[in-house]
Amino acid sequence: MQKEVEEIINAVDRHEELFNNAIPMIASENVTSSQVRVLLASDLSHRYAEGDVGARFYQGCEFIDVIEARAIKWAKELFNAEYVNVKPVSGVNANIAVVFALASPGDLMMALSIPDGGHISHAAYSVPGLRGLRLKELPFDPKEMNIDVDRAVQAIRELAPEIIMLGASLFLFPHPIRELRTAADEAGTVIVYDASHVLGLIAGNKFQDPLREGADVVTSSTHKTFPGPQGALILCGNAQSEAIDRAVFPGTVSNHHLHHIAGLAVTLREMMQFGESYATQIQRNAKALAQALYQAGFKVLCEHKGFTESHQIAIDVRDFGGGDAVAKRLEQAYIITNKNMLPWDNSPDKPSGLRLGVQELTRIGMKESEMIEIASIMKRLLMDEEPVNTVKQDAIALKKDFQDVKYSFDGGAAYRNPVKK
Repeated sequence: MQKEVEEIINAVDRHEELFNNAIPMIASENVTSSQVRVLLASDLSHRYAEGDVGARFYQGCEFIDVIEARAIKWAKELFNAEYVNVKPVSGVNANIAVVFALASPGDLMMALSIPDGGHISHAAYSVPGLRGLRLKELPFDPKEMNIDVDRAVQAIRELAPEIIMLGASLFLFPHPIRELRTAADEAGTVIVYDASHVLGLIAGNKFQDPLREGADVVTSSTHKTFPGPQGALILCGNAQSEAIDRAVFPGTVSNHHLHHIAGLAVTLREMMQFGESYATQIQRNAKALAQALYQAGFKVLCEHKGFTESHQIAIDVRDFGGGDAVAKRLEQAYIITNKNMLPWDNSPDKPSGLRLGVQELTRIGMKESEMIEIASIMKRLLMDEEPVNTVKQDAIALKKDFQDVKYSFDGGAAYRNPVKK
C-alpha cells in the first residue's frame, strides 16, 4: 500500500518540478503567496462551519467567525460592494447560486456562446439547463471581439430576458454594461457579470467597475487574475442579498472551504496594498507579448484595438496546425498554454485558437522584456522549427530567475514547496 501512496507523492513532486521550470500561461491559473499556502494546509481544512458568522450550527467556530467576517469586510472595501458572500467554492457554484436566486424555470437568459468567449457555465448544458432556463446567445462582433451593442440592445428589447450573463472565458475587452443597462431596465432584466477572469484587474482599478457601470450582481472565482486560493465570491447590492444568501446556504453550499476563506482574506489584503501596480503590470505584459508575437508574424487578434485590455491574448494558429496541435507542441517545450475556440470554430476539440494569459508570469515578477523573450522562444519553436529540446532549455533558463511571488507581504517562494523532502 505504501508504494501506491509514494506514487501519488511522487506525481505531486514531479508536478511541482514541472512548474518550477515551465513558462505558465494558462489564463485561468495563478499562484498564491507563501502565507496563503500555509493557511491552505492548516487545520481549517478539516473543519465545518455551516451557517453564518455568529450563527453557526456547530461549536468551535469562534476563530472561524473572525476569519470570515474579516474576509467579507475587506472584500466590501476592495470592491466597494454593499453585500459580499464568500462561501461559494467555485465560480460555477457562484453562478449556480445566483441563477437559482434570481431566475425561475422557463425564464429566458442571454449569454455569450462558447465560440464567442462564453464560459461553459453560461451554456445550455450547464447552469441555465440545471435551472430549466431558455437560453439565447448575446450578439457578438468577432472583429471587435466583444458584444455587438446595437444588436444586443435590440435583442434585449425584443426578447425581454429575465437575466443577462456578461463576462467571458476568452475576455479581451471590457463588456458594454452601461450601454446595455437602459434596455435592461426597460425589459426588467437583471444583469449578472461573471468577473472570474478579470477580478484582479477590477481590484486594481484597471479594467472596468461592473457594479458602478450597472451590473446588479458580480460573481467571480478567486484564483485567476485575482491571485488567491481556488474558491469564489458574490458581490451585489442589498436588494439581492437575501435571495442569494439562501441560494448559497443551504441551497448550493453546505460547508464552505474554511482554509480557502483564510487564504482569500490574506489575498484581499495583498490586493488592497499591491493590486493597482500588479494589474498595471499585467496589462503592460499582455500588450508587450501580443505586440512581440504580432511582429514575429503570428495572427494575434484585434491588432486595431491594441490586442487586449486584459491579461489575455488570442491567436489564430491554424497556420501551425490549430490550437490543439500548437498547445501540445508548446507543452513539449515547457510552455504551458491552452487551445481555445474562436468565433468561427465549431469543434472544441480541434479549435483554431490559442489563448495566452500573463497574470501568473506577472505574479512571479516578469515584465515587458521577458514577454519579448517568450515571443521569441515561441517563434523559434513554431515558425523556425528549432528542435524542441533546444527551445525547452531556453524556456527553463528564462524561468530560473523567476521563482518567487511578488505583490505579496512575504515575498515567498512560488513553487519551492515540494511534498517530498
